[in-house]
Amino acid sequence: MFSFFKKKPAEALAPTEAQATDPVTVTNAEPTPPTEQRGSWLSRLKAGLAKTSSNLTTLFVGAKIGDELYEELESALLMADAGVEATQYLLDALKDKVRAEKLTEAEQVKTALRDLLIGLLTPLQKPLELGRHQPQVMMIAGVNGAGKTTTIGKLAKHMQAHRQSVLLAAGDTFRAAAREQLAVWGERNNVTVIAQESGDPAAVAFDAIQSARARKVDVVMVDTAGRLPTQLHLMEELKKIKRVIGKGLEGAPHDVLLIIDGNTGQNALAQVKAFDDALGLTGLVVTKLDGTAKGGILAAIARTRPVPVYFIGVGESIEDLQPFNAVEFVDAILN
Repeated sequence: MFSFFKKKPAEALAPTEAQATDPVTVTNAEPTPPTEQRGSWLSRLKAGLAKTSSNLTTLFVGAKIGDELYEELESALLMADAGVEATQYLLDALKDKVRAEKLTEAEQVKTALRDLLIGLLTPLQKPLELGRHQPQVMMIAGVNGAGKTTTIGKLAKHMQAHRQSVLLAAGDTFRAAAREQLAVWGERNNVTVIAQESGDPAAVAFDAIQSARARKVDVVMVDTAGRLPTQLHLMEELKKIKRVIGKGLEGAPHDVLLIIDGNTGQNALAQVKAFDDALGLTGLVVTKLDGTAKGGILAAIARTRPVPVYFIGVGESIEDLQPFNAVEFVDAILN
């Protein structure tokens, strides 16, 4: 049952049958989809990363192993937003591997690069565990335009697929459209949304947690206003929201997720660093890998600020948000 509350005390909310779900420990691994559906998603991922894939794979066609190949590979990695540190790491490791294994064919070097990329990105592949707390409180952050509110709706659907009841807190009180957008996702997913037309976003988060505790809801997701990490006063407000969430439930928030746009390149890395410094991120969701996205940004994150990537998105539909898999991601770029 969906309801959109405005300044209504959390204690006045009665439990609903839909939310009386026993907590179940699950991960972000979805029930195995049909092979055809999975293949379709992988095809969309490959299409979204086609520009990066083309720049990298064409280097190895008929190439000779030598300085010219390494220089072209360096340029391609930098253009893919891998960043200086990750690019240098990959080049150095690749040269060592070529020498140690006495590789002589370009295709062998490509395979070696694939292995190195998988090794670099695999530590980012970590499941988002649910059922650890009752309720489990997630704080969701991100800049405007990253797809934060839409992603919250998709995540709610994923959690419901694992029999987790969900409550949403519309903590973006600066933008009326954000509350309305969250309300639409709430209706679509049959999820309660706690909101106020105006006021303190920290108070909205606090009320949502008290409501969830009273109703024995499994997961609370707190939306926050989109902001740039350079807006220091707004970043301070995020810290306040986190503190108030902790007062509402000891040990909360249990997860602090940052939503980043896969098209923003090195700016995405700057966002990860700034939000991690301010809030202590536990995970990332990378959206919009369906256009001109340059997949190298994950290599940059892995090398300089290895925050786990729980999900990646390749489109607008709910099914387009899938758990991050390092092997699938690298193969989408190099195959």
